[in-house]
Amino acid sequence: MSLQMTNRKKMFGLPLFWRGTEGEAGKYFIILSLVISGFSFLLPERKVTVFLIGDSTMANKPLDDNPERGWGMYFPKYMTDEIEVQNHAVNGRSTKSFINEHRWDTVMSRLKAGDYVLIQFGHNDQKAEDSNRSAPAHTLYKENLVRFVNDVRSKGANPVLITPVMRRKFDETGKFVDQHGDYPGVVKEVAAAMNVPLIDLHRSSEALIVKEGVQGSRRLFLNIPANHFKNYKGKEEDNTHFSEYGAASMASLVCQDIKDQNLALAKYLKPSDFKEKFAFELPKIYAPHFKRDTFNIMNYGAVADGMTLNSAAINKTIDECAKKGGGTVLIPRGSFVTGPILMKSNINLHLDKGALVIFSSDFNQYPLVVSTFEGVEAARCQSPVTAENLENIAITGEGIMNGNGFYWRPLPRAKMTESEWKSHIKKYGGVLTEDQKTWYSSAKALKGFTDKTIGKLAGGKKVSDFEDVKDYLRPNMIRIFNCKNVWIQDVTFENSPAWTTHINFSEHITIKNLTVKNPWYGTNTDALDLDCSKNVLVEDCHFDTGDDGICIKSGRDEEGRRRGVPTKDVIVNNCVVYHAHGGFVVGSEMSGGVNNMFVSNCTFIGTDIGLRFKTTRGRGGMVENIYVNNVNMKDIPAEAILFDMYYMAKDPVVLSGDKREPPKVEAKPVDETTPQFRNFYFRNITCNGAAKGIFVRGIPEMHIKNIWIENAVLQADEGIDIQEATNINLKNITMISKNTKPVTYVLNSDSITIDNLKFKDSADVLLQVQGERTKEVKLLNSNAAAAKQKLVADFGANEAMVNWTLPLPVDPKKKTKKAK
Repeated sequence: MSLQMTNRKKMFGLPLFWRGTEGEAGKYFIILSLVISGFSFLLPERKVTVFLIGDSTMANKPLDDNPERGWGMYFPKYMTDEIEVQNHAVNGRSTKSFINEHRWDTVMSRLKAGDYVLIQFGHNDQKAEDSNRSAPAHTLYKENLVRFVNDVRSKGANPVLITPVMRRKFDETGKFVDQHGDYPGVVKEVAAAMNVPLIDLHRSSEALIVKEGVQGSRRLFLNIPANHFKNYKGKEEDNTHFSEYGAASMASLVCQDIKDQNLALAKYLKPSDFKEKFAFELPKIYAPHFKRDTFNIMNYGAVADGMTLNSAAINKTIDECAKKGGGTVLIPRGSFVTGPILMKSNINLHLDKGALVIFSSDFNQYPLVVSTFEGVEAARCQSPVTAENLENIAITGEGIMNGNGFYWRPLPRAKMTESEWKSHIKKYGGVLTEDQKTWYSSAKALKGFTDKTIGKLAGGKKVSDFEDVKDYLRPNMIRIFNCKNVWIQDVTFENSPAWTTHINFSEHITIKNLTVKNPWYGTNTDALDLDCSKNVLVEDCHFDTGDDGICIKSGRDEEGRRRGVPTKDVIVNNCVVYHAHGGFVVGSEMSGGVNNMFVSNCTFIGTDIGLRFKTTRGRGGMVENIYVNNVNMKDIPAEAILFDMYYMAKDPVVLSGDKREPPKVEAKPVDETTPQFRNFYFRNITCNGAAKGIFVRGIPEMHIKNIWIENAVLQADEGIDIQEATNINLKNITMISKNTKPVTYVLNSDSITIDNLKFKDSADVLLQVQGERTKEVKLLNSNAAAAKQKLVADFGANEAMVNWTLPLPVDPKKKTKKAK
């Protein structure tokens, strides 16, 4: 073969063995191109890429022991994996320096048709003294923005302009000060003139900073002293660069604008675990940080012998640590008896693995103090751990705190075997009620029960007025009151005198891998009470207790309504609750309101009730916007899902010999004392064993409203019970109940839609409706023919109140043949 022919074959991409003519070569290329195009479907489709260009407020930052974040680091977390996000933003860059350093050339070399470029500059363009960065607003800055837009469009891509994010500044009167001059206005001019989508981060970030307040907004930025992070030197005032909380919040503002304007990028917004919400819409929680200094309680006189009282040593260590700017107070391995521990700001109380803190059984160590009980100000014994009016506190480590609750809690005889009862009296002494049915720790405790006092500080009552019933006024084990930025992780709280972890009037709370253990009969031993608090994350926790598991409260009756402080913006994820009166509970003290609860991926095993929402007349208050997804339950003695506005303040499971009369149903006038439940969204729920699947019971004057339960498989003794309710929607529910007379019961309720209900074959009665106020009941796409009787309508109800839409019959000709 000649060298010339060989070179021609290489030029045209022909194989060296080719012996055909040049005309035949043309056919070869046609066939080859068809083959390649035929296999092109096997090649991965190129993802749309979103390029971010801007300054330090947007840029990626090193993660290793460094608190600084750019909002561009969180933007990808709020988008689906259908797109790729490339963050080209760099600290300290202006439009001018970004171009001159050829960073824009890099973006343009990668940009493809259909991509997006989000453009946010301004902070550094303002720096007139810096010739490398200065770009006056109405000249070079504007020209550069126009260039960005034109260049992006020349590639068939999509520009999005973003106004400069706000710096934080307030004047001496607390009024916000805008520091960005004409730059935001120029961005808006260019966007309007060139018909470019605009995200006004300047406006939305100002609104967020003002909403957070003069002090609260510091969390958004890097106002962090030295020696808090290994790779961050610290700066007392940095109101430009973002903390993790600030960056996540700013990224969410960008996503919110994308959603509100329904920009093309909106289709890539990432959904959350909750169908009604995107990921960016879930609450944000600020995490505290601490100075990297450690103070060991052993160096301040603590003795780990399980006998010596260490109150002074532990509290002295906390005091010394606080005086020096805070840090970690270390409780090492060992057994430490102590009285009350008083927390201070900027303290991380860390219990090493193997550390056991035993709170003294000597009631004299716990003086009466001003506290709260069920939402009202009251005298109570000092809590074993008290944190009041503090910021940046933590209790961490794998150690254990034991509240010695056996000495404090009343004990009903009905909850013990005879031998256990005698053993308890022998060990703990105490006194019995006149009927010999309940044990109390002392005569003072019994007097408190007899007087039915809660220590309420009203009508001129003082703390000292309750000394004669002091032992009855049991302390909550962990009291966190009016605190900001709280972290609890890995620790175990057990054997509490009353509520175990009470977080009241506090904000930005993170609770991870907390274990709470109390005996199943422990009176009032709620594992976790979130009370008039906001921005809370509860994750990976394990609770086994004698009262409610995870309980949401907001004050009681008139006092709660007067304060009007709701519990809101709470995330509960991946938690396990064993014995408790309820797994996730709202109420009954909810007079200040409860809203925006997000509960997902939880397991309840043996809780008396699974999902429990309780209130009663007199409370007032609004419970709304509750989202639940992926909750699995087993061996629930009462209801799997309960909404009840007739709460009776008794154990959900009736004890032997205890009789319960049903509430008297009568309509009362609606006023500020009338409670309200509305807007519940539940999906993907299972329950293997319960007394009842779903129980909804409102009051005649105020129905429970707007419940959606979708994709649930419930196995229970009884099925679905809906009373005094409006707009209840059940879809794709499998309700396997032992008692099928009826499967579903509806009383004086309206706008009830049950779609695709599955139930036990040959059920006695599918649906029973009662009450003259019942109307608009729909049963859709459910095989009513599988029940012996599809409907019973009586006691004022009639068949016309029910609308049936049966599933379409299957055409046998269209049945799919089974594969051989």
